[in-house]
Amino acid sequence: MTTHTQETNVQEFERVWMEKAITLATTSVTNGGGPFGALVAKDGEVVAIGNNQVTATLDPVAHAEVSAMRAACKKLDTFSLEGCVLVTSCEPCPMCLSAALWARVDRVVYSADRHDAAVAGFDDRKFYDLFEKKPESMWPMSVAHLDLPNRTAPFEAWLAKPDRIDY
Repeated sequence: MTTHTQETNVQEFERVWMEKAITLATTSVTNGGGPFGALVAKDGEVVAIGNNQVTATLDPVAHAEVSAMRAACKKLDTFSLEGCVLVTSCEPCPMCLSAALWARVDRVVYSADRHDAAVAGFDDRKFYDLFEKKPESMWPMSVAHLDLPNRTAPFEAWLAKPDRIDY
């Protein structure tokens, strides 16, 4: 298969997956969730889906992307989503983007952007701004360093654990 044909197939897959993510987001609203949907795909197949369940589960991190990545990790029996694509109906917030980085997702594809979300009342722009290296004095919460003598004890225990799984 030529590179152009492969790219065309990937674009077709991503278009179909995005339609599914948007449908998941729309259905989520009908079922009491937030207007966000996501899926994780690998090797041309959808592995897992997720929708926003923040208010339904009273869980502030139950975003569609996190829900989809959690489900994909369980299904694939791994904590690494290398080789996977995260397709989401809306641009990931900083938390979801960070989660995708931690999960080692190969690619993220989204449709609506942060400005579209803001119009609907989901204004995360202040969080995007915050993570653009704003001075600590501008943060809406205090972040403090408390230096205790045993601060590295968990890391020492980790390094001493012979059967640890590095990640």
